[in-house]
Amino acid sequence: MVNFLPIDPDFQKNRQVVSEHNGHKVWGPVEPPQKLGIHGTTSAVDWDVCVGDGICVDVCPVSLYDWADTPGHPLSERKSDPAREPDCIQCLACEMQCPVAAIKITPP
Repeated sequence: MVNFLPIDPDFQKNRQVVSEHNGHKVWGPVEPPQKLGIHGTTSAVDWDVCVGDGICVDVCPVSLYDWADTPGHPLSERKSDPAREPDCIQCLACEMQCPVAAIKITPP
């Protein structure tokens, strides 16, 4: 089943860290290729919601995001990856522009 709900704003309470990817935490559950979890903590992207439209990549003033290939995921074959999470300046541009509300910015 594909999750079409926005990112859980309380994911840090409701989920557990199951691994790390590209220097950031991954919050489960993770069951590839269907469930990929939430990537990042202070700049979190729910890969199960992300449709890979790239607006976050375009609007981020500090180039926080990279593309990650996610072959076989039902919503998109690539996801926005918070590869430089510590660089986030908390401007919320990505969170406000994401068409599916897959991003949650939380102050450190």
